[in-house]
Amino acid sequence: MPEAASAPAVRAVIGDSEFDRDTAVTPREPGVYDIDLSAGWTIISAVNGGYLLAVLGRALADTLPHADPFTLSAHYLTASQPGPAVVRTQTVRTGRTLSTGQASLFQTDGQGREVERIRLLASYGDLDALPDDVRTSAVPPAIPPMDQCFGPEDGPAPVDGSSAITDRLMLKLDPSTLGWALGKPSGKGEMRAWFGLADGRDHDPLSLLLAVDALPPTAFELGLKGWVPTVELTVHVRSRPAPGPLRVSITTRNLAGGFLEEDAEVWDSADRLVAQSRQLARVRLG
Repeated sequence: MPEAASAPAVRAVIGDSEFDRDTAVTPREPGVYDIDLSAGWTIISAVNGGYLLAVLGRALADTLPHADPFTLSAHYLTASQPGPAVVRTQTVRTGRTLSTGQASLFQTDGQGREVERIRLLASYGDLDALPDDVRTSAVPPAIPPMDQCFGPEDGPAPVDGSSAITDRLMLKLDPSTLGWALGKPSGKGEMRAWFGLADGRDHDPLSLLLAVDALPPTAFELGLKGWVPTVELTVHVRSRPAPGPLRVSITTRNLAGGFLEEDAEVWDSADRLVAQSRQLARVRLG
């Protein structure tokens, strides 16, 4: 697989990277964790939903007896802001192969009230213990080679404060899904890209939670602009990813009543479907 055109001279490793530091939670007492949400993962001043899911996912991995997220369903209740937050977790059930838990993230608002931002229910297991039998009709997305795709650095300067997250990503978008950037959206709800972390860190199950929600929204190719806040996001992690860049494909088939779905597939460098997701998001029409 091709390498990123501007790969870092020294690659970060899993466990010692900006992503790991910014998703690290500090235990306060059993089931309660503190974190300072980083402004580095914001879009238009709001903290990215995939980054937040990784934060909650890390807290649950510490709480439950199993370490790997298998399925996670998060409801985004209010917009999270950079700064202090508290994660509270609860073990729902533990079994031999799967454990289930829930987690909520809270912040304090301007009036000193604690506000719940996200509520998550998830099941964890051991990805390395899964059988290697694969029977699938799914095929990797057809994305041009990385050197024929385009990243944020290839376009005009972003609006100040609107895209801090892009500095932390290696993102190369399929030109056929870039009509919106040229003022000519295709009208198709599709977005495809090569995806990685800017510091060269390889992927693990937690970074897959970021990957499913880090591309520009499909609403842009439908001719819509502005923030597309997530209402609910469900992720299935299917396998531990191989080293190297990921390919992410996201599609929308139905926009109705001011809401759309985004179905994502994440493929690793070994041509394996390593994660799938569906989210419901709100769009501002007109």
